[in-house]
Amino acid sequence: MSTLSETGAAGSAPGVGAGAADAPPPPEERAETALARTLQSIARSDLLVVVMSFVFAFLVGSVLIVIADEEVRTTLGYFFARPSDALTAIWQSVAHAYGAMFRGAVFDGPGFSRVAEDVREAGGSGTYVLFPALAAGLRPLTETLTVATPLIIAAAGMAVSFRAGLFNIGGTGQLIVGAMAAGYVGFAVQLPVVLHLLVALLAGVLAGGVWGGIAGFLKARFGANEVISTIMLNWIATYLLFFALKTTAFTGANQSQPTSPSVGENATLPLLLGGGFRLHAGLFLAAGAAVLLWWLMSRSTLGFHFRAVGSNPRAARVAGISPARTAFLVLAVAGALVGLAGAVHVLGTERRLTEGVAGNIGFDAITVALLGRSGPVGIVLAGLLFAALSTGGRFMETNQGVPLDLVQVIQVLVVLFIAAPPLVRTLIGLRRIDHPGAGARRARRTRAVEVPATVGAAAGASTASGTAGTTADEPAAGGSDESSTGGAHRADVPVDGGAPPGDAPPTGASGTGTHARQDPSDGTAPAPERGEDTTDAQEDHR
Repeated sequence: MSTLSETGAAGSAPGVGAGAADAPPPPEERAETALARTLQSIARSDLLVVVMSFVFAFLVGSVLIVIADEEVRTTLGYFFARPSDALTAIWQSVAHAYGAMFRGAVFDGPGFSRVAEDVREAGGSGTYVLFPALAAGLRPLTETLTVATPLIIAAAGMAVSFRAGLFNIGGTGQLIVGAMAAGYVGFAVQLPVVLHLLVALLAGVLAGGVWGGIAGFLKARFGANEVISTIMLNWIATYLLFFALKTTAFTGANQSQPTSPSVGENATLPLLLGGGFRLHAGLFLAAGAAVLLWWLMSRSTLGFHFRAVGSNPRAARVAGISPARTAFLVLAVAGALVGLAGAVHVLGTERRLTEGVAGNIGFDAITVALLGRSGPVGIVLAGLLFAALSTGGRFMETNQGVPLDLVQVIQVLVVLFIAAPPLVRTLIGLRRIDHPGAGARRARRTRAVEVPATVGAAAGASTASGTAGTTADEPAAGGSDESSTGGAHRADVPVDGGAPPGDAPPTGASGTGTHARQDPSDGTAPAPERGEDTTDAQEDHR
């Protein structure tokens, strides 16, 4: 009896009793520390992608600098004889090129030292040496700020349309018409000092808003694609400027050259550091444009409508927001900001209209807005970086002979890397950050396969043992049930929570939740659950 009882207990609940006890418990999840969470947030942040994009772009630029250097190519010809010469030449070529870029964009150390030495030789000391030396050393920084001023304002206008889900490619056209309107008011109208400047700036804002509103009207009324319409408006504005500069209204008495008269003194933006520098008060307007972008998109009802339409036009329509009206307002506001950039550029930097007055500001503003993630802080930083690359690249070309086209290559590479964050994270070994659930899903699939297999094997062994014991000790035909060991076994092991002892199933078929799926005649192990198969298939599909 003891043998049968032990055997029955061992096989009483296949898959739940003994088999489940032998299954390994699932591994415990490791608690994340504060440091791990901080590192994970940094790895997922946009700041890391931006910084590493610049690093990789400058690395590629370094390779191009090395290839273009004739001295480096010469030393590579006998690299295996004297590798130190080649390595030294490579380091000097890259260091001198990027050093010259820094000197032309931020601080000119040699210029600072040279001016300080000249003033000391002339008998100066103290602040008489410091101020002129600082003026010479910080001149590149003032040039960078001057170039960045219209770029930041125009990028703020681009960010408005991008965050509203519209691709405004018409920055060049909106900037040109803004510059034309502001410039014409500046040299053709005579007004008092402050009023003249305000009216010229307002004319540029209105002209840019109207030019952007044309594309918005076409989008709202006829469903025209804003990308195509804004690009075509760029060409219309460009050739409109060419035509205007050949008329007496814009050229005045000087009709031999396609340039306008200089803007009147009352309409110019005041210089911040005197006549020796080009930095003007438009810098404050650039800071104001960044603040306006933050307030408009984060604190105003109009900005909420812009963001709602950009996120989900259908949901915005259900909420009572008109996507057509919003599209018109978005492009009008964006054009007004870009038109302000054109007005600031003419009234502060150029002081007259020329055929190339817009330069690359309109298209660079698109890049700056994308690089800054259409946020005010990001746009300011991206504008300063692009302006530094422009001013530093020109000095690098004149000082080191490195082609200015290298700067364009670096800018394009920066945009390329920023447009593909998974590529950047893969290059720095953080590929799993973009698929955070892959490891957890793989672990769940592994446990889902291993645990049922272990439980099924243990249940099969227990069932086979129980069936063999019952068959060996089964009472003979005609014998009494009370004297048989099989009857004692049935009396000792109740089944299904209180079934009569006489109705107990065979030992091999006992158990909770599995006896209905088991063939009691041969004692085979139960079939795997369909729910487990379905879960595994769903996990594999995901």
